[in-house]
Parts: sequence; structure tokens; C-alpha cells
Amino acid sequence: MLAESELQALLAARHPDPFSVLGLHADADGKLWLRALLPYAAGVMVLEAGSRKVVCSLPHRAGGFFEAPLARRRKRFDYRLQVRWDDGLEGCYADAYAFGPQLDEQDLTLLARGEHPRPYTQLGAHPMTQGGEHPVEGVRFAVWAPNARRVSVVGSFNNWDGRRHVMRLRHEAGIWELFIPHLQPGDLYKFEIVGPDGSLLPPKADPFARAAQLRPETASIVAAPLREPQRLPAERAAANRRDAPISIYEVHAASWRKPDGRFPTWDELAAELPAYAADLGFTHLELMPISEHPFDGSWGYQTLGLFAPSARFGPPEGFARFVAACHERSLGLLLDWVPAHFPADAFGINQFDGTHLYDYADPREGFHRDWNTLIYNFGRNEVRQFLIGNALYWTERWGVDGLRVDAVASMLYRDYSRPAGEWIPNVNGGRENLEAISLMQRMNERLGLDAPGAITLAEESTSFPGVSRPTSAGGLGFHYKWNMGWMNDTLRYMHEEPIHRQWHHDKMTFALVYAFSENFVLPISHDEVVHGKGSMLGKMPGDQDPNEWQKFANLRAYYGFMWGHPGKKLLFMGQEFAQPTEWNHERSLPWELLADERHAGVQRLIRDLNHLYRELPALHRLDCEQGGFEWLQQEDRQQSVFAWLRRDDAGGEAIVICNFTPVPRPDYRLGVPAGAKAWRERLNTDSSHYGGSNVGNLQGLLKVEKKPALGRAQSISVSLPPLATLVLVPADR
Repeated sequence: MLAESELQALLAARHPDPFSVLGLHADADGKLWLRALLPYAAGVMVLEAGSRKVVCSLPHRAGGFFEAPLARRRKRFDYRLQVRWDDGLEGCYADAYAFGPQLDEQDLTLLARGEHPRPYTQLGAHPMTQGGEHPVEGVRFAVWAPNARRVSVVGSFNNWDGRRHVMRLRHEAGIWELFIPHLQPGDLYKFEIVGPDGSLLPPKADPFARAAQLRPETASIVAAPLREPQRLPAERAAANRRDAPISIYEVHAASWRKPDGRFPTWDELAAELPAYAADLGFTHLELMPISEHPFDGSWGYQTLGLFAPSARFGPPEGFARFVAACHERSLGLLLDWVPAHFPADAFGINQFDGTHLYDYADPREGFHRDWNTLIYNFGRNEVRQFLIGNALYWTERWGVDGLRVDAVASMLYRDYSRPAGEWIPNVNGGRENLEAISLMQRMNERLGLDAPGAITLAEESTSFPGVSRPTSAGGLGFHYKWNMGWMNDTLRYMHEEPIHRQWHHDKMTFALVYAFSENFVLPISHDEVVHGKGSMLGKMPGDQDPNEWQKFANLRAYYGFMWGHPGKKLLFMGQEFAQPTEWNHERSLPWELLADERHAGVQRLIRDLNHLYRELPALHRLDCEQGGFEWLQQEDRQQSVFAWLRRDDAGGEAIVICNFTPVPRPDYRLGVPAGAKAWRERLNTDSSHYGGSNVGNLQGLLKVEKKPALGRAQSISVSLPPLATLVLVPADR
């Protein structure tokens, strides 16, 4: 018979090792005892698993604790518990305490070291079948909580009672585990945790949950078994290469379209979004964070469910169909990924086991002032394992083509957004976060090894060296870096009235000083059209009628400049048809604007720019190489004219010319390189097809003349439209 002290510990859910007393156990004389803790049970019978013959009844001792010696049994056997509950219902159950340790020693050793490449295969909730001759379906749970005194799985299946399913602690790794029979995908659960000081913590969602309830509810959901690993097909890997045309359409899935004012489902998005982006010629979709998050207004950037596609769009299985729909349209899919910080909601990983388990304990390195969020402890092996494993999870298990990593600058610097004296230097006395640098390097190496062809893109706003350099050369290992300097400089230029632009000429040329130091993406992202920054159209001068045409012309010219400039392209949704107002995450995009020819014209321009960018190797093959660019005119400040040559690696060429004043220039002399005998206009942002005035060079070829200009022996005479960008191609090739 169980000692009274142990019984009281069980009833209080404070027993240090319930597996040592619950289930089948032999006493000192070899007699088998069966013990079960089943609060709210009125009676319990023990049955043989196979025959379902009654072995005995279990007398109730106290508080839902049942025990009895099995007088006629000397050997362990597979049994079931026939339970009659207080409400009169009955059920026959396998006993969770009849199953042995769940995680094997090799996995446990790797998890303990923080070196498991796929921790999501071990931690979290995994449906499976266990048992020998009489197997039973159920769910294996495992969670890292090394400082907890007790961890229980609670859920709808046990009335959220932390006494029912106390987990086994694997001391060597600080991991708690339990197999619960009869559970299945769709069941709700959380972890009930007693902290190191003996206090009961708020119930915690599973950090490795692969499905979760829709806010404001916060429970984790048992998801279907893990999808099989996927490798990126060769054609999709090739589409991610630095010599490929990459044009990204950034989307906030919850507000691209809002049918009936609600969140769209993954299937509704799959039916429209990939086809729309592909028709406009984009090569990739980028979704703002879709992992589960409690606050809509964070747009997903304050996530507490890194492994769970958000319930806002329906069950996770729908996301798989959305990924497939993108790939059917030959679109690569990129996901925004947020390893920089997490919110402090009580149900999340904040103080997960009663300690600073996932974050830095000192707020000088563990708290983000900008976002009121917590910072992952990048130096802790288990936390690095959690984050790197999550990056691999999305690429390997869902087949996405890459990750855009958010807020990299905030990870790189310990003094990020902190005044002097309120940050902790690194071990060398410097400001760099050496642990975060190492984390990003290891993450990129892991993806390169296990998800070859997938790409990572860094949102990094400083001049930190080598962001897109291989780790073998001392870099961070990202494939691409957002060019925030280009974006800020050029938008400041475009905001100026045309008459003043001559004094800001360098803002359009400066990016070419460093354009090939990294593999750059030119980003016009959601950050540029929120928080009072206005829309892209709203940034353009020309507010008053009859000059409103200038706003559209400026925007079209800027887009032409962007698509002709070295670097991959990124445009946020709504800007492809000149949304006149800031983006509002609570509303659908104003699709009705496409009935206005001015807005429809901008959309047609984006389509043509994308198709031209893809069609002409000169515009993309050497996007990241100095040899793919040459200035033809960079000094014409007075007339605000810029011109340059783009080349590919096979002799192909294109000329891009921008006139950023509202003055037509009918005979602009431009020196050109030797080779082509004539050039022709391939794209003109002032075309009436796009809503422009139709000034240009469609009347004939631009013949190369032996007239010196701008230091070249030959030149062409070009008619430059007002506030427009031209793309010229050789007429004889």
C-alpha cells in the first residue's frame, strides 16, 4: 500500500516522480500493485487488454486515488481501466503510466546539448501508436522546462486538471515527457507548470505546438503528424539564385482581401492570390508573419507560436494547399520570420518554467524598448536549437522557398535603441551581440545543409559588413540583404518638388557606391506605408489639381527607376496600383480603385516592368555584380536626368534613362557604348497605356551617331518624356 505521505503528494500534484508509484509496480515481496489517480471517478475496474476480462476492481482510497494488489498476477501484463465517472458516463482507457520513457537516448543527448537539428520531431505534441501486442493510438508530449518542479499536460480530455497527467522528467535534458492514450489531432492542451519556488504558473501554450486556437483563446491544438521532409526542386532552387530575376510581392494575408470583412481562409487565398501575383509577373510572394500571434495589430511580428500557422486562416492543412498553389503558378513563397523578440504574454514562453528560460534575465539585454517585447537568449544552446530548428521546419516540412528575417539589426547590436550606460558590452567590450551573430551564421549553415536551394533575406538597416557573404568567408551567410539605404535616400529624393531635386541629386546616385558590396533587395515594404508615412502615391509631389497628374507620373517614373536599378525588387501590396492612402491592416485593399484608369495604368506598368525584368537578362543576370552596371549620365543635376547601362554575362545590354522633372527634353544627347548601331524604346513609363502623356521615341529607331557626348565617341538623340523612365534595347540584336 502506498505510504500516506506519497499519497498526499500525489493528491496535491506535488509528487516528484508519479511514474514510480502509478501504474503497475511490484512491492518488496514481488507482489504486483496497480494504482491510478482518476479524480471524479466513481469506480474503476482492471481489464485484460486483449480479452477485456475483468481482473479486479480497484478500491477507492482517497481523492480519486485507486489502488489494489493483484493477488493472482506475478508478471506484468497489458491492461485497460474501465472507469465509471461521477456523471454516470463510462469509458475504457489505456493507462498513461503504463508506458515507458518516450525519447530515446540519442535524441535526448542532442537536445540536452542544444545540437538537435530537428527538435520539433521530438518536442511538442506528436500523434502516434504505442504498445506491443495491443497497440493504442495517442499523443506523445515533450517539453523543455528544466527548472520546473512539476509539469502536467492539461486539456479538454482531462477537464484541465493538472493532477491527471503529470509528466516524467528526463533529468539529463530538463525535458518532461508523457504519452497519453486515446488523444488525437484536434484536442486542446496546455502545460500546467509548478515553478522552482513551488508556485503554480499560468497555464502555458506549447512552444512547439503546430496548431493553436484563434485569439483571444490561447490553447495549443494537437496537430496532424509531421509532414514528410521536402527538398526544393531544381527549378525552384534556380529561381532563387542571385543571377535570377527576383521580384517579390509582399502581402499581409489577413488584409489583401477580406471577404465579408473577415479573415480569408488559406483556400480562398490560394484561389486568387498566386494567380494575381503571377499575372503581374512577380517571381515570389512574401507573406508577413503567419505564425500564431495574439495581437492582430502586431501584423504577426509578435509571435508566440513559431511552429503554428495562424488559426486566422483556418486549419494548418490549408497552408499546405496554399504553398502548392503558389508553386503551381511558378511562384516562390517566402515567409517573414521573427527570431529577434517575442511578446511577454503570460501564456507564452515568458518565464516559461518560472525562470528566464528563453530570454536574457537582465533587461539591459533582454528587453526591447521599441516593441515592449523580450529578447531571446541567443547564447543559450537550447534557445538556439529552438530557433534554428524552427527555420528548418518551415523550409523542410512546408516546402517554402525561403525566409525573410525580421529586425536583424536589433539582433546584431547590444546597444540597439539603448542610451549609453543601459546596455551590456560583449566579452570583448564591444557593442556587437556575438551570440546573435553566431546564431544567424549557424542558422544559415543549417538551411544550406538540410534545405539546399532555400534562401534567407536579412532586413538589416546598418552597414554591418558581410551580411550576404558566406560564413566560410566570415559573413553572416544570408543570400540577400534589404537595401534600406537605397530606399531611404531615393524616397527622400522623390518627396522633393522637381524644381528642388537638382540639390538632392546624390540621393539617387549614392547607392551605386556600395551597390555590389552585398546581394541587395530594393524594398518598398509595408514599413513605408504605415505610421503616418503615407502611401507611395502620397509621397509624390503634385498635390493640387491640375498637377495631380504629376503624382502618378512621379510614381511611375520611380518604379521604372527601381526596376532598372541593380538589385532584386520588393513591392508591398496595394502599391502596384497606387493606393492613395496608408495601408490599414483592418481593411481590405481598395480594389475598387482599379476602375480608375490612372490606378489601372500603374498596375499595367508593374506588370510590364516585371515581365521586362524577367525577359531581359541584362536587367537581372548581373544584379549583384559591378560588371552589370555602368553610368552613362550621373552628373546632370540641373535637368535631374540619370542614365545607365545594364549588361548581362553574354553581351546583352539595356539602357535606362530617367527624367525627374516635368519638362520634356526632345533632343537629349546621350553618349552610348560602341556595339549597337541603333536602339529602340522598349518601355516608357509616360506611355498612355499607363496613364501618361505619350511623349517618347516610338516613331522610329534611335540611331547611333558618331557625335561625341559625355566622353564617348558615339551618341544617340533621345526624346525624354516629363517625369518618366525609359528602357532602351539594341535594335539590331
